[in-house]
Amino acid sequence: MSKLIFELKRKSIHLLGLVYLLLYWVSLKLFKSSKISMLLLLSVFLFFIAIEFFRIIQKKKIPIFHIFWREKEENSLGGQVYYILGMIIALAIFDFEIALAVILMTVLGDMAAAIFGIAFGKHWIKNLEDTAWEGIIAELAVNLIIGYLIIGNWAIIIPMALMATFVETIFPHIDDNLAIPIFAGFIGQAIKMLIF
Repeated sequence: MSKLIFELKRKSIHLLGLVYLLLYWVSLKLFKSSKISMLLLLSVFLFFIAIEFFRIIQKKKIPIFHIFWREKEENSLGGQVYYILGMIIALAIFDFEIALAVILMTVLGDMAAAIFGIAFGKHWIKNLEDTAWEGIIAELAVNLIIGYLIIGNWAIIIPMALMATFVETIFPHIDDNLAIPIFAGFIGQAIKMLIF
């Protein structure tokens, strides 16, 4: 139960990360400039890099932030750095609806996988640490729903959702906050350009 509570705390930071997406969208509408919007996101990225410098190199305990890091992140970059970097790359390269979908898949799909896997996991996958089929299925379902609500085209949605779920499940050594937007976004954008 304590593992579930800790994961819920960590995933709440991801939900707060959607504020960066809102910041991008509002500044885009306000200034009519993607360059200004990207610079705002880059300033958030630089803020997190500075925090990571003090946390990792200077060994400072950052108030409030310290409760969200996993033990394995003690001497390496935290997920929030990869999350904002993945968001910047997705928004810079992909069509907005594809970028929006993969960012939400990164946040909500990952959250569903962790919460359902911990809370309801009964069928654990042998060679994948802390991975249950219940979490994988929950993530895929959430990813499909997100894709349908934002993109609405199953020919694009299904490969994107499968790729996001695959990356989250199979690549434990690559941060999913960066890998999901890049891999799933690439698949979605490539299909859109080739077929439509």
